[in-house]
Amino acid sequence: MRFFRRLLPVLGLGLLAACNPNEVYEKNTDLKSPLGEPYVWAVQEKPAFEFEIPDTTQRYDVYFNVRNASGYEYYNLYVRHTLTGPDGKPISRLLHQMLLMDPQTGEPRGDGSGDIFDHRFLALPNQKFSQTGPYKIVLEQYMRQDQLRGIMAVGVRVVKHAQ
Repeated sequence: MRFFRRLLPVLGLGLLAACNPNEVYEKNTDLKSPLGEPYVWAVQEKPAFEFEIPDTTQRYDVYFNVRNASGYEYYNLYVRHTLTGPDGKPISRLLHQMLLMDPQTGEPRGDGSGDIFDHRFLALPNQKFSQTGPYKIVLEQYMRQDQLRGIMAVGVRVVKHAQ
């Protein structure tokens, strides 16, 4: 029992050191078809992410996270985002093209090996938010396929912009 009491503060320090003070929010959502088939992003599936902005004087970088399997059939992924503010009004709605593989060689981009790759795309650089409070960002796959196979997860990461 004494061993665990000594280990607890060490683990706590390790967790604090692992935290990034500039990170405001990060969450990923695993995708599956309406029938429960994994690694399928159905066109009607629109993952929503809600994050808190505590400081309007600070600028932020908003990233999109994508995890794909090597069996994904395309070199790119089109995603449209809709960002709404604390008042529920839309702030921005943009279409993003993300290159998951090199268009010429077909070599996977991102971090990973084997058949799973993780990507982080800077979607909204140096973003200014005019109000404190909860913001919501919704992601939609825009590949014109009802069932987009090979996309395992998507997410959003918000960090303070480095000056």
